[in-house]
Amino acid sequence: MIVGIPKEVKADENRVAITPAGVIALRDHGQDVLVQAGAGLSSGIDDSKYRASGAQVVKSAAELWARSELVLKVKEPRPSEYRFLRPGLLLFTYLHLAAEKTLARELVRRRVTALGYETIQLDDHSLPLLAPMSEVAGRMAVLAGAWCLHASMGGCGMLLSGATGVKPPRMLVLGAGIAGANACQAAASMGADVTIVDRDVTRLRYVHDILGSRVATLMSNRASIEEELRQAHLVIGAVLIPGARAPRLISESMLTSMQHGAALVDLSIDQGGIAESSRPTTHKRPTYVRHGVVHYCVANMPAAMPHTATYALTNATLPYVLAIAEHGVLEAGQRDPAIRRGLNTYEGHVVHPAVAEALRTEAHSPWD
Repeated sequence: MIVGIPKEVKADENRVAITPAGVIALRDHGQDVLVQAGAGLSSGIDDSKYRASGAQVVKSAAELWARSELVLKVKEPRPSEYRFLRPGLLLFTYLHLAAEKTLARELVRRRVTALGYETIQLDDHSLPLLAPMSEVAGRMAVLAGAWCLHASMGGCGMLLSGATGVKPPRMLVLGAGIAGANACQAAASMGADVTIVDRDVTRLRYVHDILGSRVATLMSNRASIEEELRQAHLVIGAVLIPGARAPRLISESMLTSMQHGAALVDLSIDQGGIAESSRPTTHKRPTYVRHGVVHYCVANMPAAMPHTATYALTNATLPYVLAIAEHGVLEAGQRDPAIRRGLNTYEGHVVHPAVAEALRTEAHSPWD
């Protein structure tokens, strides 16, 4: 199979879908690899390293997409790339189709077989290809939130760690998954006053076990969220429902009850965001202020740390890429339920139930 790695075109996206070590692994399994010129430069990987690993470097995106049978990306195709989508193409990337309905319809219309990193799911419900980026984003969210609290950014001017004789600001984390747990760990190590909210007591117990009394845990319900929001100086949204739109946990009225100069870092923005006031931002223009609350809603946060993120991502995706390239998506899905759960569209149909629900259509599985 010919595997293609295009250069990412999303604003401020600096990651690349594979490392030279990943190319070597694919070549060792009999696959050919095309890499678009300059695709890895922002991650510290120049074209010569890809050539040395056995990849063919091609100049244009059009040539790469046309020649590739399986295209690996980091972020979902942008409108400028829709013209490259075609029947029979295999696409493997972060898709977030519940929040990208136009793209979902294009994939269906153009009969693309598309798998989402974020919907590859193990039997224990964990998300192995989302986990490394959630880890990076969770830790980055604390740094971004601390920056948003700067008075120069419109924040309340409180240092996240506090100071001798001065209380630290209160931080609220919504969601105790990998991103939320990593945000808690980073914030607690800085001395912040942290509360984490989730509806899964098992996840809350996990956070308590690793961080103890440094983080308060709280069961999620509307009343508890409203109360915590009124007291919070920094809120990190880290709620995920695989394949589906993020639940709107913060309404406009709830936002107005928050303290002036508070900050909201919405890690769920690529799934639509957890606040009614959330809208995607970029690394160049990461923030805006609404109702006195500084919003940070960058949809590809790990792209700011492309070296770490690229290597972490390839470590996670490579086993699945090898399986799909060697066996094809149907046999690979038959062999591995995680791959089967990751399929979003196939031959003009929506496959993933959560995506089908978001598009108000029926899901059709090729394995039924």
